[in-house]
Amino acid sequence: MRTAIIQALRKQGYRVKNGVILMPEDPSKDDFRALNTLATQKKLEKSGPGVKPYEDRLIQYIANGHEVVPRSISPKIVPVEPESEHELLFRYACLHWSIPVSAGYGRRLRFLVIDESNGRLIGLFGLGDPVYSMQARDRWIGWDKEWKAKNLYHMMDAYVLGAVPPYSFLLGGKLIAMLVCSNEVRNAFRKKYNGQESLIRKETRPPYLVLVTTTSALGRSSIYNRVSVNGQKYWTSLGFTQGSGEFHFSNGVYDDIRAYVEEHCEPTAKHAAWGSGFRNKREVIRKCLSKIGLSADLIYHGIRREIFAAPLGRQAIPFLRGEVSRPCFYDWSASDLAELFAERWLYGRAERMPGYREYDREQYRIWPPKRTIMKGRG
Repeated sequence: MRTAIIQALRKQGYRVKNGVILMPEDPSKDDFRALNTLATQKKLEKSGPGVKPYEDRLIQYIANGHEVVPRSISPKIVPVEPESEHELLFRYACLHWSIPVSAGYGRRLRFLVIDESNGRLIGLFGLGDPVYSMQARDRWIGWDKEWKAKNLYHMMDAYVLGAVPPYSFLLGGKLIAMLVCSNEVRNAFRKKYNGQESLIRKETRPPYLVLVTTTSALGRSSIYNRVSVNGQKYWTSLGFTQGSGEFHFSNGVYDDIRAYVEEHCEPTAKHAAWGSGFRNKREVIRKCLSKIGLSADLIYHGIRREIFAAPLGRQAIPFLRGEVSRPCFYDWSASDLAELFAERWLYGRAERMPGYREYDREQYRIWPPKRTIMKGRG
């Protein structure tokens, strides 16, 4: 098991010395992408078979460049329902990300953003439960343990967020980042969780989505820079993660780690309400590393991601600290946000960089189409 883990890390391009992963000096985003290559390939191998048979149909949601008319773009936020074609489309688009996209934790809301002018996909985002401990976020909010335990419920984390081509060439990622904070998303949260009792505290709370967080995929990110609404900046950089996680164990060795841990270890990071078994991948990996005598520091892959937070109301932070009873939500409709995006970024970008018009949706295809072999006569 020890040898398999070390070999898997080295195969991905990591240098391992004295139980610590060594990163290249001044790593670039291309270096980060290279380190993610095997994990993304494994994700494709695991998730691809369920999507591949539908690619010919799903790729029709991707626009050709000439189908995109900047002044006609009309974004619509579409909630993704389980076992629907939209869910297949969400999964298909996620397979194109340069890092493996997780399924999110706990509560989950998924959305597509469709251009109503042509029926094509602009982008997507998924919201899941935030991690419990994140020093930079918790310092920024300034809450104590009691209010954190009580009000973490009112937060969600965007575990995937972005635009697809050719909209991505027109800074569509910024549009998606804006739409995450729209009235429509808050309303979807309220509709889904209104009246539900929390799993652990057994409380029914106001269905307020008050704060959204996210982390960049590859180091620093420009998507969230200078994003403001009527002078109100709402994506704030909180610093960087410590560069830890488990994706670098997801290139084929994790299944062996899981089997080893289930045979030799007992779960401890759990609550009775969660049921039996191990809580998450990180617990599994930590248990394995400890059991076989490898350093727990191997969870530090070194890819530090920028952390961003978007309060959805004027009193969002005091609300989370328990100082006020209402967050005083901003009134940001998707249509208003789309108009602001178009005036500030879209039209200028389209004029300066018209190359998006040449995009062919076939470039988005993952699996080559089957070729029909014509047999000659004779």
